[in-house]
Amino acid sequence: MFAELNSILNTSPDSFKPGEFILVSDKHTDASFLIHHFLSFYLRGCKVCFLGLVQSFSHYSAISQRLGVSLTQAREKGQLVFLEGLKESLGVLLQGEASKGTRAVDFLRDPSSGLRGLYEFVRDNVMGAVCGGEEWGPPVLLVDDLSVVLSLGVSVGAALDFSHYCRATVCSELQGSMVMLVRCEAEEEEESDDEGSERLLRGLIHQCSLTLQVQGLPTGYCRDIHGQVEVCWRGQCDRQQTQKKLFQYKVHDKGASFFARGMSSAVL
Repeated sequence: MFAELNSILNTSPDSFKPGEFILVSDKHTDASFLIHHFLSFYLRGCKVCFLGLVQSFSHYSAISQRLGVSLTQAREKGQLVFLEGLKESLGVLLQGEASKGTRAVDFLRDPSSGLRGLYEFVRDNVMGAVCGGEEWGPPVLLVDDLSVVLSLGVSVGAALDFSHYCRATVCSELQGSMVMLVRCEAEEEEESDDEGSERLLRGLIHQCSLTLQVQGLPTGYCRDIHGQVEVCWRGQCDRQQTQKKLFQYKVHDKGASFFARGMSSAVL
């Protein structure tokens, strides 16, 4: 958990805004360190449903261990529900395994069907946490990363529908929180404007309340500063103004440091 980032966002595990949808995006860099932060942050007291679509459970577990959180213990006691997308996908893709496992990855069998099965997996687990009278705080949904479903044939519209329904259930109905990561690499020339991560990002920005956009330094590589992140608090109505702040960051083995732009001696 990154104390400096908590200070920037004016939040803590004991006091955070309910019903918040946080969108994390990166371009030509890696923002996954923020997913690890939010995972360790919310596991301090909330029931977490984590859709790990790009890495194995052991990957997330090893990094969380450095941040002082045991995913294995959280999963064993029911606080963490982890969908290991790589493992589930392998079961679907291998012959004879199509009938086994969760239906959350049904979109691999038929991408045109959308992400209904994935949403039902989320809904059943977050609703179960509330109706079961468990000791945890409001439910939290983490997704790493939603843009990967586009390369598997799912349309941008279906991905946006999935986000919309998750937000309605988790954030609005249950007053929980959501964190989603979207990667926006350079689009291929032949790719349709209607089917790309940039369009997905634009659609999600209209749904979220807070964005963390991570990019490399415009000046190029720097040993002491790894990139910059633009934090944008989005108003939820026309009268509220959008507020933006830009920070530079450096990722350490067990955390990250954040600097207001121009405050680091390494780069201005």
